[in-house]
Formats: sequence, C-alpha cells, structure tokens
Amino acid sequence: MAGIMYGIGVGPGDPELMTLKAVRRIREMDVIAIPHSDKNICTAYQIAKAAVPEIEEKECLYLPMPMTKDKKVLKDSHESAAKAVMERLDRGENVGFITLGDVTIYSTCSYLLERLWKEGYATRLESGITSFCAVAARLGIPLVTGAEELHVIPASYQIKDALKLPGVKVLMKAGRQMKAVKEEIGAGGFDAVMVENCGMSDERVYHSLVEIPDEAGYYSLIIVR
Repeated sequence: MAGIMYGIGVGPGDPELMTLKAVRRIREMDVIAIPHSDKNICTAYQIAKAAVPEIEEKECLYLPMPMTKDKKVLKDSHESAAKAVMERLDRGENVGFITLGDVTIYSTCSYLLERLWKEGYATRLESGITSFCAVAARLGIPLVTGAEELHVIPASYQIKDALKLPGVKVLMKAGRQMKAVKEEIGAGGFDAVMVENCGMSDERVYHSLVEIPDEAGYYSLIIVR
C-alpha cells in the first residue's frame, strides 16, 4: 500500500505557534521533506526542530526548489521533487513536507500536490498559522473588522492595481522589491506597517511607512490601509 504525503504548516517563525497537530504529524512521519538542499539553513526545518527536537531522528528528503520565475527551471524542479516523493510513497512510507506559515497559501507544497493528485496518490494538509495573522497580532492590531475586505498579494509582482482594491491589503514577501513597493504605497497615500522575520530571533517591527527601510529580508510582510 502506498504511503501518504502530508503537507504540514509550521507557522510563521515562532516555534510556539506550531499547532499540536503539526507536532504530532512530524512525530508520525517516516520521512521529512523540505524544499531545500540543507536542513541546517532551511527556515521551516529549524522552526520545527525547536518545537519537535526528535525531527533530527527522521530521514530528511531534500527537494531543492529555486526561487525563480523561469518556468522551465520551476517545472523541472517540481517534477524532480514529485518523482522523489512518489518513490518514497511507493515504498509505503509516509512523507511530511514541512512549509512556513500555512500549507495552503503560496506554499511550495502546492506544486507537489498537483502532480501527486494526477498520479492518484493520497495527500493530507495540516494548517499552520499564517504570517499575516501573526504580524497583525505582533503589532497588536485587528487585521480586518466589520465588513472590511482583505486582499493577500504577492509583492514580488506588479502591485499598483492591487493597491487600489478596497479594504486591507497584505503584501507578502516584499523584501526584494521594497523600495518600489514603498514608492507605490506612498504614491497612493496609504498607511502601512511592517514586520520583518515575524517570530524569529532577528524580528524587526516598523509602525509606519516612513520607518520601513528601502531594503529588507525576504520574509517581510506589509499591511496597507
């Protein structure tokens, strides 16, 4: 009987924000898969290790997934990762793919799921706390209230039109485009707050657009009103 692949969200950064189910699933897995070539510098793995030290006893399946918009490179890496996972599932092993935040939101796991579904493999998803909920809580503010709309936007793409949407805008992973993102926010006359590396040891909090630096890390999340 083939094994099951579990997508496991480990939350945004603070190991104490991992769910009890995520901890249990990791303990149950035969193999832990990560979208990286080195678990020692894989953020999701280090978060999980702090909450579940026994993860170090598990075999780790390395599935490097480059951060690029080159469609061919992405396709090749996703197909290679899916093949590696299917080989383990065919042995009857259960594979836990750990990912930052929630497994259903801009997760690298989603690319594997599509391929596994096509081949008829069983999958399960375990939710994690999202980065934008954690950031709002860290700032001590409600994310949305009443009838406000919430829009979650990948900031590495064109955001000018997205900022015109009504309600609250969450700009995820804005670090690489920070200067341009700030310019668009300022031009629209919006207010913005940001947390970089929320819940991690090098977390930084910015309470206004003017405080936000022109350069920031990859895990930088902006809330725009």
